[in-house]
Amino acid sequence: MDNISSSDIFTFTALSETDWTSKFILFIFALPGYFLTVIVNSTLVTIIVLEKTLHQPMYFFLCNLCINELYGATGFYPKLLSDLLLGNNTISFQECVFQNFVIFTYALSEFTNLTVMAFDRYIAICSPLSYHNIMTPLTVWKFVVFIWMFPCCSALIMILMTLRFPICKTQINKLVCDHMSMERLACSTDMTQFVLNGLFTCIFCGLVFFFFYSYAKIIIVCKQSKQGQKFKSTCLPHLIGFLNYIVCSLFDSFHTRFGLTYASQALQNFMSITYLIIPPFVNPIMYGIILSPIRVKILYISQRLTYKITNRVTY
Repeated sequence: MDNISSSDIFTFTALSETDWTSKFILFIFALPGYFLTVIVNSTLVTIIVLEKTLHQPMYFFLCNLCINELYGATGFYPKLLSDLLLGNNTISFQECVFQNFVIFTYALSEFTNLTVMAFDRYIAICSPLSYHNIMTPLTVWKFVVFIWMFPCCSALIMILMTLRFPICKTQINKLVCDHMSMERLACSTDMTQFVLNGLFTCIFCGLVFFFFYSYAKIIIVCKQSKQGQKFKSTCLPHLIGFLNYIVCSLFDSFHTRFGLTYASQALQNFMSITYLIIPPFVNPIMYGIILSPIRVKILYISQRLTYKITNRVTY
């Protein structure tokens, strides 16, 4: 098979058999989904930034999580919406590499952020007297650097390693150009690529183990000290958010590696993007409802806005 130059165009085949009417219906659902994702995440970021009582490590990491979800959603939705509305199903090599970088860094940043939040909750509940000595402003900023720099460096390494190989394929059976898709476009691979993939898999498993170990310890401490309410108010939304992201990521990984020939194309498409649409939308809503300081602030702002609107209408 002839090698393909970096100036060639790739084709998304996930919606190749979908007519324009069906694409427009998908567009009608996807556009509000994107807007709502932006609104709920922006709302949480604004509240945390403006409310001084929320200037704590836990909420600082939550703010960072919402920023990352805005980043990931913006790397996915605009291209999808454009393709659905204009009936386009192609992407250039440069656009594919850029989207791959954004999706890769979003996915890994989401994971590192949730893991750091687990460590924060572990210290807060298991070693409360040492919390402020450990989670100093300098430590918090070091964690933020880790949350972003590790994914960015990892993405650059993995993408550059993949781009060493000539590209022989032009079809991507997904709605997004992610790293696994780019690897499958390459003509071949080597042992270095295999070792790197194995290394990142080990790091991923190590972070997952640390997360569940932290929460096992937290649950034990909460049971012994009867802090069930504290666990529900601060740890439960984080635990649900992590499990939500892991499940969505496993859906995509399972679809990418093994395929679902028995499933409809629509189901395959949905499974391949669950980690891009569900966590960014669900997480801020869940945190806003369960975390009482944020919930109280949202209700206060809502009441103020309702009062102002009512007065304007009255006068």
